[in-house]
Order: sequence, then structure tokens, then C-alpha cells
Amino acid sequence: MDMSSLLGDAAPTKQFLTAVVSDIAGHPVAIATAAGEPVPYDSGSPATACLARLRGTTTDGTAWSVFVKVLQHPRHWPGLDRIPPPRRQEFCEQFPWRTELGAWDPAFTDRLPPGLRVPVLYRLAELPGDRLALWMEDVTVDDRPWTTPRFLHAARLLGAFAANRSDPDLLASSPHPPGYGLRRYYDGPVQYALKAIQDPRTWTHPALRRHTALRNDLLDLASRSPRILKSLNDLPQSMGHGDASPQNLLIPADDPATIVAIDIAFPSPQAVGFDLGQLLIGLAHAGQLPVAALPGIHAGLAPAYAEGMRAGRHPATEADVYRGYVGSLTIRAAFTALPIHELGPASQDMIDQRADLTRFILDTSRGLDW
Repeated sequence: MDMSSLLGDAAPTKQFLTAVVSDIAGHPVAIATAAGEPVPYDSGSPATACLARLRGTTTDGTAWSVFVKVLQHPRHWPGLDRIPPPRRQEFCEQFPWRTELGAWDPAFTDRLPPGLRVPVLYRLAELPGDRLALWMEDVTVDDRPWTTPRFLHAARLLGAFAANRSDPDLLASSPHPPGYGLRRYYDGPVQYALKAIQDPRTWTHPALRRHTALRNDLLDLASRSPRILKSLNDLPQSMGHGDASPQNLLIPADDPATIVAIDIAFPSPQAVGFDLGQLLIGLAHAGQLPVAALPGIHAGLAPAYAEGMRAGRHPATEADVYRGYVGSLTIRAAFTALPIHELGPASQDMIDQRADLTRFILDTSRGLDW
């Protein structure tokens, strides 16, 4: 695909692309061929404007590739109408759309435990209209399915990272108070979903008729959510990954013991265990893992994360990890797992799977006294 039509004003000049490919090769090169292709992504991410992969060869026949991500101010986001109108301007003004740049900040990278790293960043290009392009390592991933041992390995590394990012000075340096990111999510997308959940007409849709019992349980959870949020803020805090779904934890094909973390999010202190929620349900939410597999994975996550924390600088108890994990998962995903605003294009199988996911989260949360 032509790079101008693919990347717009993020399209590189020949000189820029040659410099990037020279960095990849580790020595000066001349480019013989170059082509780009779009990478599918979830349009629910307000800061993501475009993902692309550029590939080609140098004049000596060496293949090269680079991954390009264009970030944007949320005012450009097509899904902005998902935010309740009274909160829309505040959302645009305060959404931390440049957060991902923090992945290459020494305050982040210096606390990564062995076995966890970020991709190489080759270039950062500022673009007009509050947008920027990240030119980074194109990681060739091990595409084998995630197994329970891989989930537990990821949980240990995330726990060690959280322990390294729990020191008081780092937490105090955050411009936001504990739980700020999750609270903003609760006040925005969760409230948008709750409005539809509260409406009895939503549950008359043919695809939801077999799942109407979820409505009262979700409304009951909504009444308890302020207590859950307060309870999370009372737990030990850390500044972890923020969106640690398996999709954002890349396993290099040539080094499967290592995890490459991408798409850093929620840049404020959160309860320890926060990252385990997305780790658990990310693939199930995408339809790539059956919900029936979640209980077996879930059982080992908090112990593995707590074990990892013990290898870090500021460990927390397994009980606190579990509470932070389940509480964060509940607030972040229980109300939004159902595609309640996209029932038309969704298949019945997908809706049933998401309903099962919602039920799993509700039952898991009910096991704790909030």
C-alpha cells in the first residue's frame, strides 16, 4: 500500500525512512524496496489513530520491518460519543493520550525486572493537530496459544515490576491521586454502559433475552461500586503496566522467555494486582479464549503475582494483591464486557460469550466482602 494513503501526514520521507532502517540494521544502508500495510486495532482506544507495519529490503538484499503507531488527541476519536456529554469536554482536556511515551522513560525502564522489556523506539515524530508517530521495533511474535504456565510467568513479571514501581517517591511524583485512572474510566465508559444497562428496553433485544438476569446483578454491583473504588484506594499502590492484556505482552519468537510490553496505560497509582484483570480476560474479551478456561487461570494469578512482588523492591501480601486484582477487574470490565451498544453487528455466539464473561466477573467479585 502507498505510504501516503496509509499514514497520511505521518508518511516518511525517503531520508527519514533510510535513517530508521539504518538504525534497525545498526549501520548505514540504502533502501531498495518499501511497502506498508495497515494493522487492525480496537477502535475503542481513544489515543490510537493508526497502526501500520512497513517492510522492505535494502540494496544488499537484507529484509527489514518497522512498526508505526500514530497517537492522537481524543478529540479526534470516532468513539467520543461514548462519553456522556457532560463529561466529554473534561475527558478531552484530561485524557492522557501521550501516556505511551512513558514506556521509554527511565522511571519506567529502570524498574523493569529481568525478562520484561519494551520495544526499541527508533523515532518519535510530532505531527500537526496534536498527533504523533512512534517508529518502533517490529517484534516477530511467538503465535502459539497462551497456556496457563505462560499466564503465570507473565503474572510473576508483572508482580516484580509492580513491586519496583511501588516506592513512595515514585508514587508521590504522580500528578494524579491513587485510583485516578480507574475512577475516570468509571465516570466515563462505565457510566455510558450503565445508562443502557439501567434501561429495561435494552434487555428486550432478542440477543439479550436469555441473559436478562444480568441486569439486576449489574445494577446491584453498581450500588456497591463506590465502596469498591474506595477499598481499592486503601490498598498498597503501584504504577504498573496499566493495560496488561496478552495482546499487549508480546512473546518474541526468538526469545520466548522474554515479554515485550506495549501500550502502557492508566498512568496513575493503582491498587496492586491491577494488571491481573486485563491479563486474565484480554483474550476472552477478544473471543480468542473460551470463558470456561478462565477459572483455572484465575486461581494461580494472585499467588504468581505475589511471588513476583517478593522479588521486587516493595512487595505486598497475596491477600492485598487478590483484592486489588478482583476489585479492579470488576470496575473495569463487569459493566462493559457486554457489547451493549453494538448488539446489531454482534453475533449471538459473541454476545453469549460476553454474557458468560460478565457472569464470571460478577461471581468472582461476589466472593469478596466490599
